[in-house]
Amino acid sequence: MQAQHPQDGLRGKLLIAMPGMGDPRFEHSVVYICAHSDDGAMGLIINKPTPELKFSDLLEQLQISPPPAEAPEVLVHYGGPVEGGRGFVLHTGDYTGNSSTLQVDDRFGMTATLDVLEDLSQGTGPRRCFLALGYAGWGPGQLENELQRNGWLTCDAAPELVFEAAAEQKWQMALGTLGIDPLMLSATGGRA
Repeated sequence: MQAQHPQDGLRGKLLIAMPGMGDPRFEHSVVYICAHSDDGAMGLIINKPTPELKFSDLLEQLQISPPPAEAPEVLVHYGGPVEGGRGFVLHTGDYTGNSSTLQVDDRFGMTATLDVLEDLSQGTGPRRCFLALGYAGWGPGQLENELQRNGWLTCDAAPELVFEAAAEQKWQMALGTLGIDPLMLSATGGRA
């Protein structure tokens, strides 16, 4: 299993919720970490789509021209419990947008401004992406504490897992990258 130390930072990694986490909002969640520092962490849940909300409906509400009929539908996800009305687009690193794009690494970026939605509607946006409403946030030391209490596992984030895998398979697939069978997980932690 891959060890992850807080001083290494978790930016660009995935958090995998452990059974027995204790917070139902994160049950079986996989969270992509966009930012992590001594000030806290911010991430987007990548495996909880909101099928009742369509990207085209959101564009209509924002008075942005709808995408061409041949454009793929952008998935809308529940990104986390903080600022549920705010949108964040997690996307491939091929899109740099404007200066407001956070380039997490060379494979991933995150943009939270209307220009990315406008670019997507015109077919000039990122190659792969999804829109998240809300985000997961942790204060200073909070995420590190949850990791120590066996609330999360961490793994590398592969674009195929983040953007292409079916939402209902991402938790199990993320565990699989660590060689872990979900049936073998325990809700209690221990110390050696």
